[in-house]
Amino acid sequence: MAFLRSHSNASSGMGVADDCKDIFLELQRKKTHRYVIFKINEKQKEVIVEKIGGATESYDDFVASLPENDCRYAVYDFDFVTEENCQKSKIFFIAWSPSISRIRAKMLYAASKDRFRRELDGVHYEIQATDPSELDLDNLRERAH
Repeated sequence: MAFLRSHSNASSGMGVADDCKDIFLELQRKKTHRYVIFKINEKQKEVIVEKIGGATESYDDFVASLPENDCRYAVYDFDFVTEENCQKSKIFFIAWSPSISRIRAKMLYAASKDRFRRELDGVHYEIQATDPSELDLDNLRERAH
């Protein structure tokens, strides 16, 4: 595996692996991915890509990919049709922090979220979710319109 540079954050001490931004740009510009799930590698103190969802994967596939007892960051490219019958797309940043996850994980993800979110230029909406019900597809539809 090639060595990946990371950009560190003085306040949280958390870096961001270079491929995080590259893969986000592929989702945003090329539409080659439906979603990307990121996790914090605590040993290396950096955010890394954990899973990439193919362009044909559904929102249910995305939600099923989130761990039920650990925190993650994710971006989801949500396609919808407007009232004027125009095809649109909005990118959601999701901070997934289930109530049953470890306190340390919740603190680490909360402390690093804003810095990581700023690395992903072009996100339209942000969702903080602690429970699967907060990831309801209707919630995305409502925000996107």
